[in-house]
Amino acid sequence: MRTGLTFAITSAFCFGLAGATAAAMFGSGWSAGAAVAVRVAIGAIVLAGPALIALRGRWGVVRRQARLLLAYGVVAVAGAQLCYFYAVSYLPVGVALLIEYTSPVGVVVWMWMRHQQRPSRLTLAGGAVAIGGLTLLIDAFGSGGSLDLRGVAWALAAMVGATVYFVISGHGDSGVPPVALAWFGLSIAAVTIGTVGVTGALPLDVGTADVSYRHVSVPWIVPVLALGVITAALAYLTGIAGVRRLGARLASFVGLTEVVAAVLFAWLLLAQLPSAVQVVGGGLVLVGVVVVKLGESTVAPEAALPTV
Repeated sequence: MRTGLTFAITSAFCFGLAGATAAAMFGSGWSAGAAVAVRVAIGAIVLAGPALIALRGRWGVVRRQARLLLAYGVVAVAGAQLCYFYAVSYLPVGVALLIEYTSPVGVVVWMWMRHQQRPSRLTLAGGAVAIGGLTLLIDAFGSGGSLDLRGVAWALAAMVGATVYFVISGHGDSGVPPVALAWFGLSIAAVTIGTVGVTGALPLDVGTADVSYRHVSVPWIVPVLALGVITAALAYLTGIAGVRRLGARLASFVGLTEVVAAVLFAWLLLAQLPSAVQVVGGGLVLVGVVVVKLGESTVAPEAALPTV
């Protein structure tokens, strides 16, 4: 339990660093597409060795799960990260992440529509609380202080990508080792973003100027390495270790500390702080997500995940 909590919290803080790190890069000439590209590419390089070791004698499983791996890489990794980075180019980091963290509600909707797994009353109540908190979070009824709707749209798109991530990650019977799944996801995401970028449909602008944070400016290579090594490779590795020790349900609860980490890093690195109304809305989002997860204990989601 102790080591599992250590791994899970470490993973949450590593993931939480990504938004603030990338947001400052956008002011130094980097596009969201380029930031995601270097993040997934470096992460894939770092994970290549452990993944290849884990795959010895299991390449037949990879061939059988090719469609699953493709969906994971394109939607759950490339899509979710790209949309989140676009979101933080318009929104405060903490707000964007909290909107994305309504993904458990998306999972409930998917399970209901795709697998006829009707949610419990507790789950529905949690979803309603989360949506109410989301309304306050984006300050929908504010006067002149509403958030940029483009950022809200990108954050909601990131929520869809995160929903796909959780659905595919629930396929424990796929036979693909977790570290290999992470490596394939990052590798496929890198190829996908690179291919789209070459066509010109996705800007891949790279800046070489120093990147300015709250109290310091650093060479561009520092945040690039932080994105790839810390927020991708290390985040996935420690996350997998945490889930194996705690189990998926408890690890998902601990994962909510990513929101706290993101807000903390946004304050330390970017001097971003949410308004009082947004703090209340964010709190309701977290409460709603927790209630949704408690409601899931009345069903057996793993049993309903034979296909995506």
